[in-house]
Amino acid sequence: MPDENTAGPYGPNQPDNGAPSGDYQGRHRADPDGLSVWATAQSNGPVQRRGRYVPESVKHPARMLPAIAAHAVHAYTRPGDLVFDPMCGIGTTLVEAVHAGRDAIGVEYESRWSDIADANLAHAHEQGANGRGAVIRGDATRLMSLVPKALAGQVALVVTSPPYGPTVHGLVRPGADGVVKSDDRYGEDKGNLAYRPSLAGLAAGFTDILRGCFSLLRPGGVVVVTARPWRKRGELVDLPSAVLAAGTAAGLVPLERCVALLAAVRDGALVARPSFFQLQQVRRARAGGVPMHLIAHEDVLVLGKPLKPDADGGL
Repeated sequence: MPDENTAGPYGPNQPDNGAPSGDYQGRHRADPDGLSVWATAQSNGPVQRRGRYVPESVKHPARMLPAIAAHAVHAYTRPGDLVFDPMCGIGTTLVEAVHAGRDAIGVEYESRWSDIADANLAHAHEQGANGRGAVIRGDATRLMSLVPKALAGQVALVVTSPPYGPTVHGLVRPGADGVVKSDDRYGEDKGNLAYRPSLAGLAAGFTDILRGCFSLLRPGGVVVVTARPWRKRGELVDLPSAVLAAGTAAGLVPLERCVALLAAVRDGALVARPSFFQLQQVRRARAGGVPMHLIAHEDVLVLGKPLKPDADGGL
C-alpha cells in the first residue's frame, strides 16, 4: 500500500496532474492506476469536509465521503469533462468535480439539500475552483424532463449513491435519557425515492434514474455507484446486486467492482471509523452469538455506456 501522503487531497492514489486518465473515445477504461481498493478514509469525513464545505452540510443524513467522489472524478475523467449526479444531496460530487477543473451538474429532490449544494458550490468557487457547477431541483426518476436536452450525450461520468430507506443513522448526542438522534431523515416528502417501501420499489426507481443517465452519457461514459448491503430485521439486504441489475436493465455494461475504504490504512492495518450505531449493532450481535463485523468499506460499482451498440444492443 502506498504511503498515505503520496498524492491527492485525501491521501494516496488521487492523481491530479491534469493528464488524460483514459482513452474514452476508443474503449472503456478502468482506473488507470489499476486499483480495485480505494484508500478513501485516510482522514475521517469531518476532516475531509472541514473548510471545504459549508457547516450546514453536516445535517444531511447520508453524505458521501469527498475522497470517494474525488477518486472517481480523477480516475475516470479529464479536465473540462462534464460530471453528473442525479441524487446530489449536499453536492459532494459537484464540489469535488469543480475543484478538479471539471464541470458538474446535479439533481436533488429535496430543496433543503439543494440549497446547501448551491452554497457548497459557491464556497468552492470562492476557494478558487474553476469548474462550472449547477443544481437542478426535481425528481431524478423523470430525469430527461428536468435537464436541458442539449446535455444528452455530453456527460463523461455519473457519480451517485442510492438511498438506504427513509431513515439512517444521522447525528447523535448525549441526552438526559441516553443518546438522542437527529438529522436522520432525507426529508418528509413521500415522493422521495427513499420512501419506496421495498427493495424492489427502490430498484425500479433507481433503474428509471439510470435510464436517464444512459441518455445523458456520451458513448464510453462511466457510471460510478457506491452502495453497501444493510440488515433489515436481521436479514441482509443486497443493495449492490440490485444496483447492478438496475444498471444492466438501463442498458449499461458492468465494468468493475471496486472497494472504497471507510477505514484508514495505518502500517498495513485497517483503522475502523464506525458510527455509534454501527458499534452498538455489532456489540449487540456478538453478545447474541452472531459474529458480525464492523463495516470497513463501500462497494463501488462501475458501469459504462457502450461505445457502439451492435444489432443485439450489446458491445
